[in-house]
Amino acid sequence: MKDIKVFGPGCKRCATTEDMVRAAAAKLGIEVSVEKVSDMAAIARAGVMSTPGISIDGKLVHAGGLPDPAKLEGWLSA
Repeated sequence: MKDIKVFGPGCKRCATTEDMVRAAAAKLGIEVSVEKVSDMAAIARAGVMSTPGISIDGKLVHAGGLPDPAKLEGWLSA
């Protein structure tokens, strides 16, 4: 199971990013645990300078704007 964190204050883009992560994981048949992190101090500690951000198994893979669906699937497959 992959541990995924979606970083953001709760904006529409952050919610869309979380939905994209869940949809991509379901499409690929990958079991994931998705946590939404909205605490600004925790977001800063993770190194996210612009939201939304995504970390997979503790590694920050995206920050700022909606992720590209193909790249998202690649990150989940790795």
